[in-house]
Amino acid sequence: MSLILDKISYVYSPGNAYETVALDNVSLKIEDNEFIGIIGHTGSGKSTLIQHMNGLLKPTSGTVYFNGKDTSEKGFSKATLRSKVGMVFQYPEHQLFEATVFEDICFGPSNLGLTKEEVDDRVYEALKLVDFPEDLISASPFDLSGGQKRRAAIAGVLAMKPEILILDEPTAGLDPKGRDDILDMIYNMHSTTGNTVILVSHSMEDIARLVDRILVMDEGKIAYDDTPKEVYRHYRELEEMGLRAPEITYLMHDMRRFGFDVSLDVTTVEEAKEEILRIYNKV
Repeated sequence: MSLILDKISYVYSPGNAYETVALDNVSLKIEDNEFIGIIGHTGSGKSTLIQHMNGLLKPTSGTVYFNGKDTSEKGFSKATLRSKVGMVFQYPEHQLFEATVFEDICFGPSNLGLTKEEVDDRVYEALKLVDFPEDLISASPFDLSGGQKRRAAIAGVLAMKPEILILDEPTAGLDPKGRDDILDMIYNMHSTTGNTVILVSHSMEDIARLVDRILVMDEGKIAYDDTPKEVYRHYRELEEMGLRAPEITYLMHDMRRFGFDVSLDVTTVEEAKEEILRIYNKV
């Protein structure tokens, strides 16, 4: 599987006073088994970028290729693309509508021409991937907690068996425990399936902890495309874009200024703990 965006630009309201360049000559390649984080301030182009990945938006210029095929060519199936590149929008539980959780998750795969047995298998597999409580499968989606609704909505996308799963702020509106539970579930799901996961988030700590590669969007361009450690080395430049590195990054720099020989590559709490213990044991 590969998804390539080749010199993509996108303009909202072209030709009038509200014309806005949302993407400006963006190129990137996404391959198998990646866990990618996308960060950027509001209006940086994050949402526009991900909507090009599954064909919800057509570029003003440039080309999107999926498995080597131009997605704008006549005859290319947008439905197939959207089943292979699954999208979970913010507050996906607002899209739950069936009488039961089970029926809701059946909806997508039922439209793929599968047998009832194949649909049922996909539903149960998706529910297992999101660790959904078995005793609530026949419950109304509207009787679930916020975190349970979020899991059910994600399961509905997973039942389509996407090769790439895009999640736009999947923890928005959840309490701290619900947020951590959903993020742990996403990480475990990626580890189990090997699918590529693209996570859009405003949380620098979550991105640092989970992903292998970060795309930083700024004014419709990709400012950085690298590992978390490499990206967060540019924390001053990120601040100029209206972003911050994880708080741990600032702590490590403060400790270095006070004379502690700590690594400035630390980006997570667990890494900081190990680094501080290393320094403590040298004293």
